[in-house]
Amino acid sequence: MQLSSREIELVERMLKGDRVALSRLITLVESRHPSVPEVLKKVNPKTGNAYIIGVTGPPGAGKSTLVNELLSFFRKKNKKLGVIAVDPSSPFTGGAVLGDRIRMQSHTLDENIFIRSLGSRGSHGGLSRATKEIIKLYDAFGIEYIFIETVGVGQTELDIIRVADTVVVVLVPEAGDIIQTMKAGLTEIADIFIINKADREGADRLSRELKFMISLKTSEDNWETPVILTSAHEGRGIERVVEEIERHKTFQTEKSLLKEKREKKREEEFSQILSETIEQRISEKLKGEEIRRIVDMVRKGELDPYEGVQLVASKLF
Repeated sequence: MQLSSREIELVERMLKGDRVALSRLITLVESRHPSVPEVLKKVNPKTGNAYIIGVTGPPGAGKSTLVNELLSFFRKKNKKLGVIAVDPSSPFTGGAVLGDRIRMQSHTLDENIFIRSLGSRGSHGGLSRATKEIIKLYDAFGIEYIFIETVGVGQTELDIIRVADTVVVVLVPEAGDIIQTMKAGLTEIADIFIINKADREGADRLSRELKFMISLKTSEDNWETPVILTSAHEGRGIERVVEEIERHKTFQTEKSLLKEKREKKREEEFSQILSETIEQRISEKLKGEEIRRIVDMVRKGELDPYEGVQLVASKLF
């Protein structure tokens, strides 16, 4: 569908740095408005410059406090920043908890920081399509560093490595059994490990365990995953985290890994959109009278399911 004059105006204003226009375009994305594909086509030429940092880990690890401190450090470098806080929302309401924004309220008046909380609705526990599309809007808006905060459970772990350029995994000493069950998978996705609330008992032990597991991992790119002890609430260790994020960015850039990662993302995005478009077209055709008759015959046991599929496929393709 073609964009309305209002939607074209919103895109133009957003590309010129209008925060209100950006907010309204994000609302279009969240509501799955039919104009979203055309909006993204308009902004796509302006994307590809933002650096994306995924911050993940179990609930209660202090991720929001950590991101809040990272924002302060990156603002000292005069960077334009964005945050997407993804909440595992209720499947009934689809709403996002605003706790993350409350924790980051000290930055809400900063014109160079944009914060948005999202639910993970419609994504089976992983990152929603909306998250990836909002990243594009942030990127086109001129945001230089985008922080995606997620709860590192299930599908989200897999999704975050497909989206982020650097994955920061935040753990706490007392997470106990949760960490034990997650650790093997997390060592595969983490570019940087943070043990937050490191003044608590067990921090050094967890650090040793993680370093041992990292030593067993075969790294394709020879990046040595650092383990950093922090106390985000007190601001301790945050500067080291910033340094390691920048070091990982430089490491990937120098080895052309960032370029390869971006190319892979674009290919995956193309495949996903293609699959969804084909699925939508097939779904529309399945509503046709002749195909509906075949489905009814299968439902009543008058036609073998395999034969029914072959008949439908012959009519679709």
